[in-house]
Amino acid sequence: MATTLPAPPSDSADLEAFGYRPVLHRKLGRYASFAAGFSFVSILTTIFQFFGFGYGFGGGAFFWTWPIVFAGQFLVALNFAELAARYPISGCIYQWSRRLAGEVVGWFAGWMMIIAQIVTAAAAAIALQVVLPSIWSGFQLIGHDTALTSKSGAANAVLLGSILLVLTTVVNVVGIELMARINTIGVTVEIVGVLATIALFLTHTHRGPHVVVEHSTAAPGGYWAAFLVSGLMAAYVMVGFDSAGELSEETRNPRRVAPRTILTALAVSALGGGLMLLGALMAAPSLTDGKLSTDGLAYVISATLDSPAGKVLLCCVAIAISVCTLAIQTAGSRLMFSMARDGRLPFARRLATVHPRFGTPVLPSVVIGALAVALLVLNLGNAAIFATLASVCIVMLYLAYLLVTVPLLLQRLRGTAQQPDGLFSLGRWGIPVNLLAVLWGIAMAVNLAWPRPAVYTPNGGSWWMLWAAPLFVLLTIAVGVVVHRLAAVPDRTSAPAVQPA
Repeated sequence: MATTLPAPPSDSADLEAFGYRPVLHRKLGRYASFAAGFSFVSILTTIFQFFGFGYGFGGGAFFWTWPIVFAGQFLVALNFAELAARYPISGCIYQWSRRLAGEVVGWFAGWMMIIAQIVTAAAAAIALQVVLPSIWSGFQLIGHDTALTSKSGAANAVLLGSILLVLTTVVNVVGIELMARINTIGVTVEIVGVLATIALFLTHTHRGPHVVVEHSTAAPGGYWAAFLVSGLMAAYVMVGFDSAGELSEETRNPRRVAPRTILTALAVSALGGGLMLLGALMAAPSLTDGKLSTDGLAYVISATLDSPAGKVLLCCVAIAISVCTLAIQTAGSRLMFSMARDGRLPFARRLATVHPRFGTPVLPSVVIGALAVALLVLNLGNAAIFATLASVCIVMLYLAYLLVTVPLLLQRLRGTAQQPDGLFSLGRWGIPVNLLAVLWGIAMAVNLAWPRPAVYTPNGGSWWMLWAAPLFVLLTIAVGVVVHRLAAVPDRTSAPAVQPA
């Protein structure tokens, strides 16, 4: 849980050794650090969003994509844990990459991650539409059709998502202690909700575990092609576990805490999510009526527990969505602050200013929230854009991860990757684990970005939607070149960041 105890002097001295004065409030304990990564992954949020997608393509056998993706992402997490011990600094993806590969590569890793987090925050916020109208019809403030693919459902999703983003922005501005308390309470509720959901499913089964080899309801065509597409569901879920590293400067003893919580957040998410998937497949009233593909877990819960208890579980999902959005925005604001502190963004001094009382980078929190809301409003009336949003933001995350794991591998091969004694280290397993993590990252980035009509234009759409992922990556790089040049212009328009005594 969050704590108000002062940080040990060694933590401040450790940060100063990297050339930074301690300006953020170091108030996070181990559980709060774990909660940051777990809530970003947020299995209740993402599995509720994408279960139908995975099942619709792969049938019951899509379950096996879950352990496969976990294994690949755990390879990445092992490398990140080592770097979290070596560089306990906010803005971890940017900081790790630039220290491994230089300023330019590090800057683009940070830039891609910022864009991905803005889009991810927007994509997470709209998930409220999947849950809230099912809890109470009064949450459907626009029209009557609650489906996210309908015009009224999409418009209502934008409204609910925008309200949530305003609230998370306020929490992020007020301070890390409030954010941590809300996040840890929310994560505790989510864990309870996950356990309750698993118990509900496993006590109301209609079939045995052999359902995980069933693929008669898979998408037509070759099964392996459908299986690869269904794996995108797990790929969408198991990202963001590095958030514990983003909050390193606000965590007590981060060199030891952050590596453990990065790995624990991913492992606990994988275990809980895998049991949820298995339980849902066993408890679904039917595998062939089409509802499992269209309504996902909400259909299984509603059919299995049509009572106030079912509403309580849906409330847990709504809380999980809220803290997921909060965690994403927090991570994004710390990354923006870290880059601005190094003078690597336009208006750097303003973005690097820390509120003297709250101890938070206020402007980055506001910018992340405002841009996420703007992204939702720009897509108002285009229901199909939400699936595209989810796809392109995950591609960006995987590419940002590659800009860390590839330079780290090159450093290992040159024999220059040194880890301080007594900290988490892969030792002699470093090269094989790192190599597999790089190969995995490349394969998943290609799989995610591949222009499949069934993924990007399932109901028809413009050509640019089909090619949305590669086009968005190119656009991000092009805009990044311009922003990178603007960042090179000295910022003398504002006062220096507040530096607490």
